[in-house]
Amino acid sequence: MASRKIIELLAPAKNLICGRAAISHGADAIYIGGPKFGAREDAGNSLHDIEKLVEEAQIFGVKVYVALNTILYDSELEDARQQIKNLYEIGVDALIIQDMGILEMDLPPIALHASTQLHNYLSGHIKFLEAVHFKRAVLARELSIDQIRDIRSQTTIELEAFVHGSLCVSFSGRCYLSHAIGGRSANRGACAQPCRKRYTLYDADKKVISADQHLLSLKDMNQSGSIKELAEAGIQSFKIEGRLKEVDYVKNITAFYRKKIDAFLEDQPEFQAASTGKSYLSFEANPTKSFNRGATDYFLHGRSKEIVSFESPKFLGELVGDVTQVTTKYFEIKSALEIANNDGLVFISASGESVGIKVNITERNRIFPDKMNGIYSGAKVYRNYDHLFQQQLKADLTVRKIAVKIEIAESDDGFELTALDESGIVVTSEYNLPKNPARDILKSKETITHQLTKSGDTPYFVSGVETNGTEKFFFQASVLNSMRRDLLERITEARKKKIKTQISIEPNIIPYPDKEIGFEGNIGNQLARQFYVRHGVENPEMAFEKQPDPHGKTVMTTKHCLKFQMGFCPKFGGQKPLNFSEPFSLNDGINELRLDFDCLRCVMKVIY
Repeated sequence: MASRKIIELLAPAKNLICGRAAISHGADAIYIGGPKFGAREDAGNSLHDIEKLVEEAQIFGVKVYVALNTILYDSELEDARQQIKNLYEIGVDALIIQDMGILEMDLPPIALHASTQLHNYLSGHIKFLEAVHFKRAVLARELSIDQIRDIRSQTTIELEAFVHGSLCVSFSGRCYLSHAIGGRSANRGACAQPCRKRYTLYDADKKVISADQHLLSLKDMNQSGSIKELAEAGIQSFKIEGRLKEVDYVKNITAFYRKKIDAFLEDQPEFQAASTGKSYLSFEANPTKSFNRGATDYFLHGRSKEIVSFESPKFLGELVGDVTQVTTKYFEIKSALEIANNDGLVFISASGESVGIKVNITERNRIFPDKMNGIYSGAKVYRNYDHLFQQQLKADLTVRKIAVKIEIAESDDGFELTALDESGIVVTSEYNLPKNPARDILKSKETITHQLTKSGDTPYFVSGVETNGTEKFFFQASVLNSMRRDLLERITEARKKKIKTQISIEPNIIPYPDKEIGFEGNIGNQLARQFYVRHGVENPEMAFEKQPDPHGKTVMTTKHCLKFQMGFCPKFGGQKPLNFSEPFSLNDGINELRLDFDCLRCVMKVIY
C-alpha cells in the first residue's frame, strides 16, 4: 500500500504564548521569528522561548520553523551563522531563509525552507532551489492552481502555500517602495506599508482618473474553500499569515483551518495530518470575527476585480445591516444578527472614511452608541468587535489530547502496564506489587478502569483500558494513579525523543536559471554574491538597499493592475480610455509614482 500523503497546517507565532495557542488549536507546525533577522522587526524571540516551544511541540509531533528571512549585510553574517548554530542545537526543525549567502556558510545539518521573499513563482527557479538542497519552497501568493500543478509536475521539493491572511500587493521580495520613500526596507523586516495609503490616479495630463482611494490596498487572502483542490495540486503545507497577530487571532484562524483540513482528511484516506492529537474547542471558530480586510482567493482561479479594498485598509468586519432611522441618541438597523452591548460597529462616512462606534445599549433593532459620529440613514453597518465572541476566546478552555490505550496484565513479580498511543508508540512498565485478591471483582474492574482512565491536565486522553483478568486482585486507588502517572510520563519522554533529520548542504555549480541578476536578486553581502557567481551569474547587482539613488527604479511589480480595475484592459474585455493619456501615475500628496503596464506578462510596475 502506498504511503499516505502528509498535509500540514502551518500557523504563525508572534511569541511563545501564540505558539502554545497554535499547538492547542490544531497546528501541525509553527513558524516563529528568531532573535534577529526575521523579516518582522517587532517579532523577535529569545532562544530560551523558542526552545520551550520546541519541547512542548514535540509531544504532539508539531514542528517548529524559525524565520531568518531578511537579507543580511556583511557585518551581520557571523551573528546570523551563530544564531543558526544555536537554533539547530535547541532542536528547531527548519529555517525559513531569503539570503542565499547563508548557503555559503559552514552550516549545521538543518533543513532550509526557501522563503516566499525569494519570489518562488517560476518552475525553473523552484527546480534550482531543489537542486541547491532546499527542502521546501514557500510559493508566491500570486500563483494560480494550474501554475501550482505545473510546478508540482516538474519538482519533488516540498511545496508550501499561504492560504489565509494579509497580502502584499507586490511580488514578495520585490517591493522596494517603503525603502525608497522612507528608508524602511521590507526585505530587512521594516516595511512601513505604503501600499495601504490613499493615492490619486492621474493620467499624463494630470487629469484625475480616481481620487483619494486606497488604490494599492488588497483584501486579505482566504482560500479555505480550496483545501481539496490545493492538496490535490501538490500543496503539502497550508500556511496562515500573521506573525504580528495577537493570540486571539491565532486561536480562531488556526481552529478554523484545522476543522476545514480535518473535514478534507476524513473524506480522503490517501492523505493524513502531519501531527497527532485532537483539539477540543470551547468556541466555534469564525474567521469573519478576526481582523481581515475582506476575503479573496487572489489569483488562484484567475484574475478578478474582487481582490482589492479601495475604500479602507481597516478591519470592517461582518456586515450587520442597513441603518433605517437615525435620531439624536440612537439609530435603528435592519439586521438578522443579534447585536450585544459593548460590540464595536463601523460604517463608511459620506467622505469615505471608516468610522467606529461602540454599542452602549441595544433594544432589539435599536442601537444606543457611545456617540452618533455622523451615522446616517442608509449607511451599511459592520461589526468589527463581537464582544461575546471575544469573551469566549479570552475564557478559552481548548485542549489538545493524544489518544492512548492502556493495558494492565499480571506478571511474575506483580503487574505490567502498557500504553499505546495513536502514533503507535508503545511503553511498558513493570510494578512489583502484592497480589491481594479482590473481594468484589466487578467493583475492582470498575476501580481499575476509572483510575487508569483519568488523564487530568496531561496531553492525553485514555480511550480504553484492558484489564486482562487483573480485576481479581485488589488495587488501592492511589497505587493505580501513581502507575498511570508514571506510564504517561514515560510516553511523553518517548514522544520527545525526536530523531533529527540530517540535511547537509553540499555546494554545487548547477546553473542559476538567469545569467544576469539586477537588484531584484536582493544581494546584500559578499557571500550572497559569491553564491550567484558560483552558479553562473555574471556581475550580479547588489540589493536595492545598497543602491546610491532609488529614482527611476521599479520599486514594485504586481499582478494587481489598475488598468484592469478601471475597465481599461483590452486583454480582459476593457475599453481603451478615450479621455486619458498614458503614462499614468499615483500620487499620495508627497510622492509621485509612475506606472508602467507590462501587458505581455500581465503585471503593473510602479516606478519611483
